Amino acid sequence: MTEPCPVVHFEMPYEDAGRMAAFYEQVFGWKTNALGPEMGHYVLAETTETEAGRALTPGAINGGFFPRRDDRPAQGPLVVIGVADIAAAMERIGASGGKVHGTPHEIPGVGLYVAFTDCEGNSASMLQPLRATA
Repeated sequence: MTEPCPVVHFEMPYEDAGRMAAFYEQVFGWKTNALGPEMGHYVLAETTETEAGRALTPGAINGGFFPRRDDRPAQGPLVVIGVADIAAAMERIGASGGKVHGTPHEIPGVGLYVAFTDCEGNSASMLQPLRATA
């Protein structure tokens, strides 16, 4: 039996990073941090008090925004599910009627990431975080 995998992050597309950041900062009080071209113009969003990039409020998650592009699947809001073994999870998705979009890519300093569609046509994604080293 597979262990439960938590939702660890959310993602949404944007067309105008400045407009998007101002909206979420003004409406919800979130803090945003634009990462620049070396990180694909990704914008991090802190939705709660954070320490070392992790939400301190139990049950709360942070997220981010990515530039909307015509050549990417899953351009709507996504939940990101944390998995211990992304390859095994990809196999389970295919065996259970879902479809993985491409191969995992590395997010520097974060882990491996890939988007998928479930058996009902819903878009989501998975993240295998980097292993902590002692």
